[in-house]
Amino acid sequence: MKTLADVAAEVGVSQATVSRVLNGKPGVSDDTRQAVLNTAKSMGITSTVGRNQPRHVAVVTPNLVNPVFASLLTAISTQLTARNILPFLCTYTSGGTSEETLLSMVLSEQIDGAIFLSGQYDSKGNDYSIYQRLAEHRIPMVFINAGDPDLPGYFIRTDDRLATEMALQHLVNQGHTRIGLLLGNPNHYPSITKYNSALDFANRTGLDLKPQYVEWAPYGLGTAQAATARLIDAGASAIVCASDELALSAFKSLTLQGLQVPDDISIVGYDDSSYLGYISPGLTTIRQPVDALSSGAVSALASLIESPQNAKEHVELLFDPELVVRGTTAICKDLLPSAL
Repeated sequence: MKTLADVAAEVGVSQATVSRVLNGKPGVSDDTRQAVLNTAKSMGITSTVGRNQPRHVAVVTPNLVNPVFASLLTAISTQLTARNILPFLCTYTSGGTSEETLLSMVLSEQIDGAIFLSGQYDSKGNDYSIYQRLAEHRIPMVFINAGDPDLPGYFIRTDDRLATEMALQHLVNQGHTRIGLLLGNPNHYPSITKYNSALDFANRTGLDLKPQYVEWAPYGLGTAQAATARLIDAGASAIVCASDELALSAFKSLTLQGLQVPDDISIVGYDDSSYLGYISPGLTTIRQPVDALSSGAVSALASLIESPQNAKEHVELLFDPELVVRGTTAICKDLLPSAL
């Protein structure tokens, strides 16, 4: 009885390649695929394609500490399993396994596609070669968030331009004219989009967005206290933050300076992390549509799996955010009777 090893030896490929072909997996050239199928057929070995075998998809995330990543992972995993697709969690960490090393390992496995919650793709100037390798092997890729416009794959993201406008308009409606921006890394595509949106809003409405009202800081908790202090020194009466974690960092900085939120300073976050309703005052924020993003990502991936020839295209799908007003924004204190 012939085995996969016999097919591999005859064609001159690995057993893993033979298995990938017989299971209908991507990542094999058309010529090699046809050679394996022909040889396997001649040896009486049949393909399992069409036998309702479950697909396998890598879900790649830098961490699970960020509540947004955890929420996305839960929703994506639920929707994948509902489609008979098995999710494989791939987590890389700073100082640990790199994203490139992890994806090289993923490439060697029999996966049908990958969904990225974050990664090298979302910042300018990074090394994108691993994504290009996946594309060359026709591995379908779906990315959450904005990324390099030349990268192939489906990019599923919240409309960051609209999100920034919503946050700024809310504060303007409260009488704020000195609004600071607390953005993420300066090479981060979503932060760049938010910054450009704020500039457009200022040009359109006459809002005075001075250079000293714009600060950039690494994402994370406790990373923006110095940047927040500079915004306060510049005279900002409100701060729009690029993430809830940055907003909480700003909140702590203001507290340490003896300032009250929102009496002295208003703050708007971005994400609507699950715990925000349990802090006091509750954080006014821009809610990312996690369910819509997850559904869009899974639907896009399913489409690419069925039509892998489209895996080399760059497609973007935008979803609308929602302003969630809680307790960290209020009328600018300059307009209150005691200030007049």
